[in-house]
Parts: sequence; structure tokens; C-alpha cells
Amino acid sequence: MDRNVIEMVGIDSLVPEEHLLRKIDRAVDFSRLYEMVEPLYCEDNGRPSVDPVVLFKMVLIQHLYGLPSLRRTAEEVSGSIYYRWFLGYTLQEETPHFSTVSYNFRHRFTEETVDQVFRWILEEVAEAGYLSPRAVFIDGTHIKANANTKKQVKVQIPAASRHYAKELMEEVNADRESHGKKPFDDDEPPTPPKKRRDNTSKKKLARRKKEKLRTVTRSVTDPDSGLFVKGEHKRQFAYEAHTACDKHGFVLEAVITPGNVHDSVAFDEVYDRVTDAFPEVETIVADSAYKTPHICKKVFEDGRVLSTAYKRPQTMKEGHAWWKYVYDEHYDCVLCPEYQALAYHTTNRDGYREYRSDPKICVNCPTRHLCTHSKDCVKTVQRHVWKDYEELADDARYTPEYRELYQRRKETIERVFADAKEKHAMRYTQYRGLAQVSNWVKLKFAAMNLKKLARWLCQESLASLCILLLWPLHDPNPAYA
Repeated sequence: MDRNVIEMVGIDSLVPEEHLLRKIDRAVDFSRLYEMVEPLYCEDNGRPSVDPVVLFKMVLIQHLYGLPSLRRTAEEVSGSIYYRWFLGYTLQEETPHFSTVSYNFRHRFTEETVDQVFRWILEEVAEAGYLSPRAVFIDGTHIKANANTKKQVKVQIPAASRHYAKELMEEVNADRESHGKKPFDDDEPPTPPKKRRDNTSKKKLARRKKEKLRTVTRSVTDPDSGLFVKGEHKRQFAYEAHTACDKHGFVLEAVITPGNVHDSVAFDEVYDRVTDAFPEVETIVADSAYKTPHICKKVFEDGRVLSTAYKRPQTMKEGHAWWKYVYDEHYDCVLCPEYQALAYHTTNRDGYREYRSDPKICVNCPTRHLCTHSKDCVKTVQRHVWKDYEELADDARYTPEYRELYQRRKETIERVFADAKEKHAMRYTQYRGLAQVSNWVKLKFAAMNLKKLARWLCQESLASLCILLLWPLHDPNPAYA
């Protein structure tokens, strides 16, 4: 018998039957990887390459066990019997060098290849009957970038327009015309809000206004990352993984953006990808950051339900509560706490209808100090043209079914992020550039899906075996006892 075969048989006896890598090896057929990477290899040119399945398994080991780098992974593979068995190497064979794995990860594991691997694992989960995408949980988590916060520059970049700006402007102009107002001209610049005095020269201000530029802080080390600033968190350059999962915690989609992109801005891309791949989605579960007029309109118009949390309205400190200002749909006005009507004034470019009070009435109002500090004694209340969709989300929040789904966020999407950071080293990344970080995150989520699939399949097989063994003992027919 060949010596290598004898060594492999010897290694096989040293790997416990309940080891995670054994479960993963039984869960899926890794030979399907050859079909995915076939266009990336040349059959009759160059030296023989390392087996692509081996390369993928090494990257898989890195993400399964939370190893910080491919160099560390190559070292662990070389000295571990379990890893050698999983890759198909004997004790005498030399395992691939980390530079080989690193090169292939950067040049062969393209975005398309990584996406195919991610989809393949999801297909395996679906075939096993564990995927349940009727309720999708969406949220984002920040990943610290490999960038020094002190190495930064201020740059001028074009101000990104909202992707639904055209749709909103059509709605605004239709609303203005219905109220007898002149529609906005698309070429007409919006009136800038009043700000404190700026020392920037008039020439620069005019150029910024004309070109619609905005100032951002950019990292010199990793320009693709974004400066993350939130509450008491430390200011740092980061990426954000906008992620969607099902009720069992299987990750369905992940979109990576710079850390300064708000959750609601990246929602459309995540939502479109998930609903295209899984048309059976019925409910979107997200936190209050996603409770915006546009998102509510998009979800409910698609025939789905947005289950979200209470979002506290921004009102004047120590003033009247927001719910004391009641909108009267029939007369299209707002009633203030003193039962006076605030009449419609205009609809601004941001899609908000403005209702203003009569200063002649407000000047003698006994609770004006709780309502407005305006010098001209005018109270303005705004209501978005898509506010009705937000109210549908509020109605869903009081429904037991959707309230229960929202409470499951801690067991699903929040658990996914906790496991990814605590067990699979996703708190920070050593890669730079949006493309490399995106591939790194997607492979990590693919490894997590595969790990869960392997464990569930093992539990199911054990349960079936127990039923077969114990069934004769509990069979009511004495002939089989």
C-alpha cells in the first residue's frame, strides 16, 4: 500500500468523529468549486497550481476559527493534524505557503467567485430545508478599518443625490399643484438653510454651491473607508456590513459600504438583492434607523410589511408633546394643543408640507412658551407627503405577530453580528479597499452559514438514528417488540 495512503488512514483515526471539520466535510460536496473557478485557470500554460479546493478550505479555516491573517492560517495548517486531514495532506507533505493563498485570494477570489460561493452555500441550506426567508431581519454593523485615524485629509467630493430624488420631486410637485402652488424647477437650486458665519471666501462658496460639493474626512491609508462617529464611540475609520438574515440566523445578503454611510442609505441595495433572490419575502424587520418615509413607502408598496420600533419624534425640549398636534385630513390642517388650526403654507423640496399658525392668535397664547420661541410668534409643523406609509409601520408595530418578530432581532441579526465578532474575528479587518473587505466579509458569512448547516445536519442525523434504534422499544405492536 502507498505510504501516503497509510499516513492518511493514520491521520483519519486521530480526528474525532464529532470534530467540526468532519461535520463540514460531510455537509457539502466541495468538488462543486471546480465549476466555479474553471474560467480562472489555464489548462496548458504555466506550472501546476495548488488545488483550488485546498485554497478555499484554507480560507474557510481562517474564517471558521477566527484566525487574524492568512499567514497565521498557513502556520496553523502546517502544524495541525486536523487541518491537514481536512485539506487532504499527510504529515510528510508540505502545505501551501501563505503567499500562494494570499495571491489567489486577491486575484482569483474575485467578487463574482466569492458571490458564487456564498450563493452555493445558501443553496445547500435551502435544499436541506433550513432556509426560511419569509421574515428577513436587516441591520448594519461597523468593522474597524486597517487605517490610522491620525493620517487623514479633508477633501471635497460631489454631494451624492438621493436615488429616489426624482420620484420624490414628482410627488412634491403634484402636491404643490394640488394646493395651487407653483411646481419646483429641477434646475432651480434649493434655498440654503441659515447657518453661522463661514470664513470661507465667497469664491470658494460659490464654486461649492455650483458643483454641489461637500467636505469629508478621508483616510490616507485606506481611502475607501469612512470616518465613523456615533455618540460616545471612538472616532475611527471603519466599514459597515449591511446584512440581512432569516429567522434561523442564516445570512442571506451582505453589502459593504464605508463606515460613514447611514443604514437607511444602503437599505435599497440590500432590500433589492434579497427580494430578487427570495421573492417570497413577506416581512422586513429592522430597527428605527430604517423608519424613513422612503423605506416605508418602498416596502409597503411592494405588498410587504415593515416591522420596526418606535421612533421618537424630534420636538422642542420641555415643550408640548408631539402627539398634541393633531393632523386633520379632511380640512388638511393641524390642530394645536390650544385647539387652533395651523393652515397649509407650502411643500418644500424635502417632501414636507408646512403648516403655520396665525401670529395674531399665537401672540396672546398662554402656552406659547411651550410651543415656539419664534420672534414672529409663528409655529410651524411639518408632515411628510409619505407620512401615511410611516403610519402603516406604526400600525404594524402594535400587531402581536409583527411585535413578536421584532423581538426576535436579538436572536437573529444581533446574534449573527455577535458571533461574527466574538468567534470569527470580524471586529476589525486587516484588508484595505472596499473590494477586498467585501470579499473578506462575504466569505466569513459563508463560513458561518456552512458551520450552522453542518451542525444542524449532524443533529438531524443523530435524531433519526435515535428514532430508528428506540422505535422497536416503543412500538405498540408486540410482534415487533
